[in-house]
Amino acid sequence: MLAIDLHTHILPESWPDLAARYGGGRWVSLEHHAPCRARIMVDGNVFREIDDNCWLPSRRLEECDRDGVHVQVLSTVPVLFSYWARADHGHDWARYLNDHLAGVVASHPRRFIGLGTVPLQAPELAVRELTRCVTQLGLAGIQIGTHVGGWNLDHPALFPVFEAAEQLGAAVFVHAWDMLAPERMSKYWLPWVVGMPAETSLAICSVIFGGVLERLPRLRIGFAHGGGAFSGTYGRIAHGFDVRPDLMAVDNPHPPARYLTRLYVDALTHDADALRLLLRLHGRDRVAMGSDYPFPLGESPPGKLIAGMSDLDPATRARLLHGTALEFLNRDAAEFQ
Repeated sequence: MLAIDLHTHILPESWPDLAARYGGGRWVSLEHHAPCRARIMVDGNVFREIDDNCWLPSRRLEECDRDGVHVQVLSTVPVLFSYWARADHGHDWARYLNDHLAGVVASHPRRFIGLGTVPLQAPELAVRELTRCVTQLGLAGIQIGTHVGGWNLDHPALFPVFEAAEQLGAAVFVHAWDMLAPERMSKYWLPWVVGMPAETSLAICSVIFGGVLERLPRLRIGFAHGGGAFSGTYGRIAHGFDVRPDLMAVDNPHPPARYLTRLYVDALTHDADALRLLLRLHGRDRVAMGSDYPFPLGESPPGKLIAGMSDLDPATRARLLHGTALEFLNRDAAEFQ
């Protein structure tokens, strides 16, 4: 059965010295310090150790073949978003990343699908780059972060980006980044195990209660990591709307239940009962396999949880493995035969 991994990350093997190119700031660099190994550096500090499967397509394909993954959906590593940067610098950097990603996809069009990145801190430029991604580079859409500085995803400045995505038929995949309250999460890997789920739930609530989904009924928007903490706290969120509409229905009068089947999520929950909750909440047509390859908090091999759940009927399994991803990305299975 065709298996599509909706959630994987890639970066170039090298890139120019961004601090020299643009001036000072929290620019990311890559330090190749051992064979097949590198360190992602942020402003001179080690952010993460990575292997060459993060940049080398041939290694990715070897591991896909080993694990039974037919297609990977490629998106950049969120630390590269650089929404803090000056608008023109962020735009130039996004173009560089997208040109690289499109080249990888073009070299293996039956194995890779691409989601570009945009300078979300400059919405007009983000719309321009989104349009280029879809109409010139052949990418299926974009990956964006859960916020832009102090802007949540319901901020009016960002609406034109979502509006353009709807008009272009582009998928929008939301990935947590720059997690909230870092001063309180300096230990125990808390930014990744607590901050990311909270960020993602905040982003989902923003597009629901801010009326983004209501105003854009054809927008295809998906969320990484199983939608984060949203499914586990949905009961509280819905009850809050019912008992305090004066606080929660200020920008959209409709209850959150109206939008549950509008939200796409990946299946990266690491827990069978959590995945069953996603299927009950959003429906099988909105859940897609995603592994967060090639990072340690991901699922290895991709689809392991789905494969181990004997209670999934064949139709549900097919939706999880490829049907939902194809719909979200507006692709046809015949493209990957």
